[in-house]
Amino acid sequence: MDFNMKKLASDAGIFFTRAVQFTEEKFGQAEKTELDAHFENLLARADSTKNWTEKILRQTEVLLQPNPSARVEEFLYEKLDRKVPSRVTNGELLAQYMTEAANELGPETPYGKTLIKVGETEKCLGAAERDFIHSASINFLTPLRNFLEGDWRTISKERRILQNRRLDLDACKARLKKAKAAEAKAALWSDEVDKAEQELRVAQTEFDRQAEVTRLLLEGISSTHVNHLRCLQEFVESQATYYAQCYRHMLDLQKQLGSTQGVIFPGTFVGNTEPASSPLSSASLATAAATIPVVPTVAGIPATGEAAISLDDVAPPASGTRKARVLYDYEAADSSELALLADELITVYSLPGMDPDWLIGERGNRKGKVPVTYLELLS
Repeated sequence: MDFNMKKLASDAGIFFTRAVQFTEEKFGQAEKTELDAHFENLLARADSTKNWTEKILRQTEVLLQPNPSARVEEFLYEKLDRKVPSRVTNGELLAQYMTEAANELGPETPYGKTLIKVGETEKCLGAAERDFIHSASINFLTPLRNFLEGDWRTISKERRILQNRRLDLDACKARLKKAKAAEAKAALWSDEVDKAEQELRVAQTEFDRQAEVTRLLLEGISSTHVNHLRCLQEFVESQATYYAQCYRHMLDLQKQLGSTQGVIFPGTFVGNTEPASSPLSSASLATAAATIPVVPTVAGIPATGEAAISLDDVAPPASGTRKARVLYDYEAADSSELALLADELITVYSLPGMDPDWLIGERGNRKGKVPVTYLELLS
């Protein structure tokens, strides 16, 4: 009991001494041991890393889960060390609604068939989103959290210890200074000077040791940056894969809907001499296709529909064709299309009556339809 009381009293005395030293420093009434410039730079770099890691982590969580209530629920499950319940994505929920609507309104009707097709694509988009969220959580969010909850807590703890060691050191310096000032007045204070010098030597040793420990931890921030860089690259790859999957799913859906438009709306596209944009085509794609030179009407090739075009009988225009760079690999769906490889250059042009989302592409002696969205048109 006596030992515990003495320890509590000693701790209280140390705390009081540090509080006095800190307060006097704030008011400019006591000297403060300054860290070297390199050490200060390490501290600033560590603080900046911690602050930006927190911001990037929080905003990535918002990106992956915009619903704040869902984020709070996931946070609570993690703190309770329980598995987060599986949650359907917005795309999967929309797919479910579309499928149920089609079954009730008539799956064999044009509207019902289209609802089913779009619903199937939305389901695929939802699954791709789920995979992306899972990958980003494991490969990006988890390492950032581990740094904040592990390495940074250790750094913060050692920095607090270093701060206490510095306050103790400066308090010892102040006591020695006072003892020497008193010694000058009376020789009886020589013992106090010896005691103060001994305390200062001990405090200096403890401060130097703690400064070295803290320095090593702060220098480890460079390794943290390397690790976060690798995680960031994996996050970008996951996001690129996700968007590429979404892009392919939507292109496939666009082609499916485009092939059924003439059946669903037989009076809409027959007899039109002006190319009509698909409802899913963006204005930018239509504009890009409009800048491609159009081959004059060839004898025997009607200009009222793409299905009537005979590629074997079509020659490119003598002038005005354009070069295009292929952005992604494309597998031809049938013999009328031209398979593409990413980064290759092909010659493209348009034909009267063609869907503005498609062009005629030529590579050597091969010729076929190619989707505009897979191309970068060159001037």
